[in-house]
Amino acid sequence: MKIKGTWYRSIRETGDGAIAIIDQRWLPHELRWVSLSTADQAAQAIAEMWTRGAPLLGVVGAYGLCFALRQEASDAALTTAYDRLLATRPTAVNLRWALDQIRQGVSFLPEAERAAQALAIVRALCEEEVETNQAIGRHGLELIKNLAAAKPGNEPVNILTHCNAGWLATVDWGTALAPIYMAHDAGIPVHVYVDETRPRNQGASLTAWELANHGVPFTLVVDNAGGHLMQHGLVDMCIVGTDRVTASGDVCNKIGTYLKALAAHDNGVPFYVALPYTTVDWTIHDGLTEIPIEQRSDAEITHLWGKTATGEVLPVQITLDGVATGNYGFDVTPGRLVTGLITERGLVSATAEGLATLYGQRTVRDSP
Repeated sequence: MKIKGTWYRSIRETGDGAIAIIDQRWLPHELRWVSLSTADQAAQAIAEMWTRGAPLLGVVGAYGLCFALRQEASDAALTTAYDRLLATRPTAVNLRWALDQIRQGVSFLPEAERAAQALAIVRALCEEEVETNQAIGRHGLELIKNLAAAKPGNEPVNILTHCNAGWLATVDWGTALAPIYMAHDAGIPVHVYVDETRPRNQGASLTAWELANHGVPFTLVVDNAGGHLMQHGLVDMCIVGTDRVTASGDVCNKIGTYLKALAAHDNGVPFYVALPYTTVDWTIHDGLTEIPIEQRSDAEITHLWGKTATGEVLPVQITLDGVATGNYGFDVTPGRLVTGLITERGLVSATAEGLATLYGQRTVRDSP
């Protein structure tokens, strides 16, 4: 997407056997590109959230596996690197899916051919993801068009989103933000309410930065303002992304999503979840009991990062020393609270039957 008028992807090969990614920890204050050329570097970038977003994690992890195979392509080395990368983020299922594509795609090959084949696979995954996100955007755009047609005059469609599901979370376009970008580019007036998304503030630091660079009007609000906005008729629809959707339609996303879905349900506001097929986990059905919920470090709650008056970007402690914390990274929204899933194949209900109409009935994780 656009940064000051120039089109970028969030990941690119640099021509020297490495990839460049945006170190998202420094946004919105600084745009820093960092180079990754080993599996350990890729694992560190994922675990420490230099890079994030379920679709993008899959691509970065796949590149990490390519780097490992370039160093050693034995079965043992493949398994070691696979396990190392998979352990970095347990909730986002796209990571497992992408690593599986590489492992399955090279395991039958002679060792001398594995690295080149792995690179070809991950390049294809990148292009497929961009096409998938564009398709999600087109299907979501129709929903925004319908809402716009019902608005008087030139009033904007007001959309609330949570966390970051834009191009920073994918290779390009994003999932939840793709329909918004397409609506804006088509001249449809839209306005976005951006939740700050504590504790890491991905809404305030990433979504707001994306929208500002693309020229989409938005208002940053605190996490708990969503219900108030909906009660007063200020939200026409909610669109969020997701890190994992069960075969029955339960949605796992950034902590706080469930509360937005409850507020939307209580106020009759449509609540949509945008996702590619790689985010559906066909191996599980009950999101509350079967999805592993990542618990992250105390520092994400006890400290805030920000720019000081001197221009430095520093952490500031906001709690008592040694305070006990419970830093759950995600929550699960039952499918009954979701108005619909916006996928690359169209809009579908958040149910096993709905998913089956698009992808067929599956019992193992695979591609349509």
